[in-house]
Amino acid sequence: MTSFRLLPGVAWLVLACWAGLPASALAVTVGQPAPDFELRGQSAAPVKLSALRGKVVYVDFWASWCGPCRQSFPWMNDMQAKFAARGFHIVAINLDAKDADAQKFLAETSGKFQIAFDNKGVTPKQYGVKGMPTSYLIDREGRVVYEHAGFNLSKTGELEKQIEKLLDTK
Repeated sequence: MTSFRLLPGVAWLVLACWAGLPASALAVTVGQPAPDFELRGQSAAPVKLSALRGKVVYVDFWASWCGPCRQSFPWMNDMQAKFAARGFHIVAINLDAKDADAQKFLAETSGKFQIAFDNKGVTPKQYGVKGMPTSYLIDREGRVVYEHAGFNLSKTGELEKQIEKLLDTK
């Protein structure tokens, strides 16, 4: 008998499909307010999206087993360093079931931005995450303006332009 374990961010999708609900019915779309969250962070302080209102926020969902996630961290480090002074903030939400897996990844691949942990998979369900990594760019008023699944360094130029455009808008 073969057994398997659903990853936290995937179980809801399987359940939705089993119940006959389209996955898109659970997803946030561009132009909508980004669902608020309050998650455990690396420090004692919780990570809360609504506390970042007034900033341009890049929310990235990642997991330790995700190869493209490992490739995205250096780019996110660069973007955080380049744009932080202008009001840009990255929140990378880890979806591993075991904290040890996330900590091992972070020891090997440093994240110089805010890290949050959702090992119960509630937040990816709110956002409609379908794969890793998935990211959302949120404007200063808290609306989703861009969504992207996957990571390819050769395609980050358009995203960087969107970030700059949002930062130029007051």
